Amino acid sequence: MFKSKPAYGLRSALAVSTSILAVTVMTACSSMSSKLPEPTHRPLVEGPVFGNPALHAVEFDLAKVGYQQSEYFISGKARSFVNTQPLQSDGKWAVNVADEAAFNTRFVVFRPTDAAKFNGTVIFEWLNVSGGSDAAADWVTTHTELIRKGYAWVGVSAQKAGIDGGGINMSGLKVYLKALNAKRYGALVHPGDSYSYDMFSQVAQAVLHPHDVDPLGGLRAKYALAVGESQSAARLTTYVNAIAPLTKIFDGYFLHSRGGFSTKLSESPQSDIEMPKVVLVRDDLYAPVMMLQTETDLFVLGSYTARQPDSKHYRLWEVAGTAHADIYMLKGSADLGNDPNFAAVVAVAAPRPGIVECSKPINSGPQHFVATAALAALDNWVRNGVAPAHANRLEVAGDPPTVVRDSMGNALGGIRTPYVDAPIATLSGYGQDANSSRLCTLFGTTALFDRGTLATLYPDHATYVAAVNTSVDSAVTSGFLLQPDGDLIKAWAQASDIGKH
Repeated sequence: MFKSKPAYGLRSALAVSTSILAVTVMTACSSMSSKLPEPTHRPLVEGPVFGNPALHAVEFDLAKVGYQQSEYFISGKARSFVNTQPLQSDGKWAVNVADEAAFNTRFVVFRPTDAAKFNGTVIFEWLNVSGGSDAAADWVTTHTELIRKGYAWVGVSAQKAGIDGGGINMSGLKVYLKALNAKRYGALVHPGDSYSYDMFSQVAQAVLHPHDVDPLGGLRAKYALAVGESQSAARLTTYVNAIAPLTKIFDGYFLHSRGGFSTKLSESPQSDIEMPKVVLVRDDLYAPVMMLQTETDLFVLGSYTARQPDSKHYRLWEVAGTAHADIYMLKGSADLGNDPNFAAVVAVAAPRPGIVECSKPINSGPQHFVATAALAALDNWVRNGVAPAHANRLEVAGDPPTVVRDSMGNALGGIRTPYVDAPIATLSGYGQDANSSRLCTLFGTTALFDRGTLATLYPDHATYVAAVNTSVDSAVTSGFLLQPDGDLIKAWAQASDIGKH
């Protein structure tokens, strides 16, 4: 039994003495079944599997930063769910088990090699399949903080599209696991996404409470966080509202760039269970939910319709100058966390030829820096009970509503960084031409200022550096940037030629 910390502790330690998936419902969830039936048997974990996993997440040797990677297969019986009451927009949903089906999926583990460097928190990422393959979007976006603080990370292949193809494939490429390596992944079995929620739970339990195989290699977990970006955030929203109150596996949830909706509780080949058009995060959850949103998310994905106020267990951060996807999401997997060039505002039209070919330079804003701060804030919330700062919402006006912008074209309101308060470009979550690829609508735009505009804003280099430093210090003090990231932004500004006319 793990010793709970004053705030939340590892919730899944409540009921694992008889079965790794025993689940008990607290009295606060009295509208739901008092207990879900246990799975018919414990899942089997196999591994580590020899060789490198098929997952584009790291473009450097993890050993350089004191980490190692491994891959495991897990098989058993996963459960699907059905609602026992009408599904309302408030997210206070009651569900029960519908049926079971056999599954065999995989998960990937990145962890500190030295146990002394492990900070006790395990991040479970619901891998994103919108591009046709498993994508570790939140690992890429936040990995510099995860590594420097010693987190363990687990990427879960929870959805059928990542294994067998199909689904929403915005890249149009055959890059699902069985296509990439049929020999390695040919035996995987996914019964359909109705079972994805329970598959995600079972992987987490197998990692946190190992039996014959210990995927953490002896590391002792104290806290567990569930994270997901974009389509994965939509699935985690359904998980938070329907499944989390029954399992209480995770101590906190990071929902990153979701729309105003959530994914179906059940879908083909099972019966479709349609969701409300607008879905909020339930306000009576046992654990904190941190939500990070970009400009694009408001009106391309419709998160504006699902805005809700901060509460005891909920925070919403909206970030000015950001897009749903950006240059860092494509190139950040090479970032060791010590290169100021990853703080640069750049204009690149086609960073991934053949995959992302946009007619205009895509967004190079501060999403990754604020995302690391958000995840760190969630971890602190779970560990110490200290809630993250409240953040202003992005300013919106008009009919139909749009983001309000300043004279330089940058968004007003939201979380502020030097990228919009000491700008050298217009950074937007919108603006790609209609003839660009479907993916490009998510990548926003970067429009660098001309030399005349820069000269007007910054008559000398010292003026620019001072403006950046002031904005960084304010964001760090507010908790919206972490100090190491703020130092990188300052270093890039100091080395730049902005103001040197």
